[in-house]
Amino acid sequence: MSTPSPAGFNPLFPVFLKLEQFRVLLVGGGNVGLEKLTAILRSSPATAVMVVATWISPELRALAAPYPRIQLHERPFAETDLENHDFVFAATDDPALHRRIKAAATARGLLTNVADTPAECDFYLSSVVQKGDLKIAISTNGKSPTVAKRLRAMLEETLPEELDTVLQQMTVIRGQIQGDFAAKVKSLNAVTAELTGGPAYESPATRRWRYVATGSLLALGAVVAAAWRKR
Repeated sequence: MSTPSPAGFNPLFPVFLKLEQFRVLLVGGGNVGLEKLTAILRSSPATAVMVVATWISPELRALAAPYPRIQLHERPFAETDLENHDFVFAATDDPALHRRIKAAATARGLLTNVADTPAECDFYLSSVVQKGDLKIAISTNGKSPTVAKRLRAMLEETLPEELDTVLQQMTVIRGQIQGDFAAKVKSLNAVTAELTGGPAYESPATRRWRYVATGSLLALGAVVAAAWRKR
């Protein structure tokens, strides 16, 4: 027996896929297909994508040209195109074709994204903010792509590029910490304790790394605060 979800609850399960390890079929070569392919390549440029469409725009051809793992087929969709693929994007202006693609893909156990039809989607594409290794995905449960895009724009403006430097420094610090998992957790807590006003627990080996990380994170906090004051 399933538990009912509270009002306003977003049931989507957030994941970050290594998409280059899968094979993607994109049906549609117009503006919507271009938008989907752009999103795929922005995050996972090594992904194998087969594009099938009765017409493929010059813009999509130009986008695909530098990527050797993208195949372009200018012809009608056939159900055999679904073979040997893991994810499907239906991105045309033909609702009847979308229903056909969705039914055939579901019968084969393939996950499908159907453009502009949230109820038919097995997954959505999120608005993404990226600062180096930091990636933030925003979901509105398919309710409003406009709100998601505006949130993305705000975060892109507010979050400083220096965030990636902080992440790299924290990776170095983590690599320097010795001991078992519990000891490492305590040491990493000590690294950031000064930022929250909590008591610092640390071994002598982590003291100097705490000073390095604290300085970096405090600088980051100052930049973020200054950006918010300007809004």
